[in-house]
Amino acid sequence: MKIAIDIARIIDAVNERIGHAVLWLVLAVTLISAANALMRYGFGMSSNAWLEIQWYLFGAIFLLAAGYTLKHNGHVRVDVLYGRWPPRVRAWIDLLGAALFLLPLCVLMVWLSWHGFIESFQRGELSSDAGGLIRWPVRLLIPLGFALLGLQGVSELIKRVAFLRGQGGLPHEPPREEV
Repeated sequence: MKIAIDIARIIDAVNERIGHAVLWLVLAVTLISAANALMRYGFGMSSNAWLEIQWYLFGAIFLLAAGYTLKHNGHVRVDVLYGRWPPRVRAWIDLLGAALFLLPLCVLMVWLSWHGFIESFQRGELSSDAGGLIRWPVRLLIPLGFALLGLQGVSELIKRVAFLRGQGGLPHEPPREEV
């Protein structure tokens, strides 16, 4: 179990670093949006590339931070009954949810999206909009984001098993707000 817990710590550290890096993308997309609005409404100039990069960055933020969000228990959860149950029941629910739903979904999404990325990369796919950007980087975000989420799911599963075996606490980190 010690090796598994060490693996969980490594996965946690990877998603933590990526999550902190993604915070900078929020600043970038905000500045790009403001500059694009200023250029469009202040000077009557615009570019499809600036609009697309906003969407690409938004996709990167959403997909790359999914594992970080899971690590910090920040995903939306219907908590009507879950919060009232004892920690062992919650651990079993989390364990079964990860094993039966989260991990199979992540594997399926990585598998299904990988071919689209490869095809886009090989063809040098471009946006159909005038002045649009290349598409393969944003297509790579899908398998990468789901792989990171799946890895964090493995980490959370390991931590729940450790808790149920009496070898660790139940992680209940509230979402952290960075300033």
